[in-house]
Amino acid sequence: MSTLLEVRNVTKSFGGLTAVKDVSFDVAPGSIVGLIGPNGAGKTTTFNLITGNYRVDRGTIRFEGRSLVGMRTHRIVSLGIARTFQNIRLFQQVSAVENVLAGRHCRTRAGLLAAMLRLPGQVREEREAVERAMSELAFVGLRDREMELAKNLSYGSQRRLEIARALATEPKLLILDEPAGGMNEQETDQLVELIQKIQRRGITLLLIEHDMSLVMRACEHIVVLEYGEKIAEGPPSAIQNDPKVIEAYLGTEEV
Repeated sequence: MSTLLEVRNVTKSFGGLTAVKDVSFDVAPGSIVGLIGPNGAGKTTTFNLITGNYRVDRGTIRFEGRSLVGMRTHRIVSLGIARTFQNIRLFQQVSAVENVLAGRHCRTRAGLLAAMLRLPGQVREEREAVERAMSELAFVGLRDREMELAKNLSYGSQRRLEIARALATEPKLLILDEPAGGMNEQETDQLVELIQKIQRRGITLLLIEHDMSLVMRACEHIVVLEYGEKIAEGPPSAIQNDPKVIEAYLGTEEV
């Protein structure tokens, strides 16, 4: 399959404001794709349309050839799309491992009765879920922090914990909404390494990010939005030198 995610002529309006207008792009399996643009360009709205948080007004979104339009968010997760959010959404009062276990919910099969009676299948499933949660914590560098409350972790560690929870859903496509927001330079460098490690697991990534250094280092393909419309698309080298992008987003001096 040459295309994992296909977005075609997607439009979304809120009242009289068109947040996304006729946007189209593809995400190839195993790639890292960046979605960039100035504030208000429609990036997060596009993510919310893909993940079912918003409903598409017009256009199509297909994942592995299957339409996502009108599908509920939990169903989209079960198909293999996970995401993080611009504002961290962790359960702050519970431990790191419990946060990651929450991500395993979509992959568990035992019902309420099995859980109440502690049937063998439920016990086995619970043990496997804990093992998977610990594995994901180790993967993001938090193996020794599993019992710490999420609220006590540093900002960068909370970001990585949110990624671990998303990975626990077993995604084929991981969508990251400004994952480097609020990070210092060292944490951003670690994030680039983590993104590349995730790709090596065979997971495709689509990310919004304002840190252009991260985008240019991590992404293989970039889509640029302005005022809800796509104005450019291509590899980082082409995007850096595109006059429309320079004018709308990067700024002449920065380039």
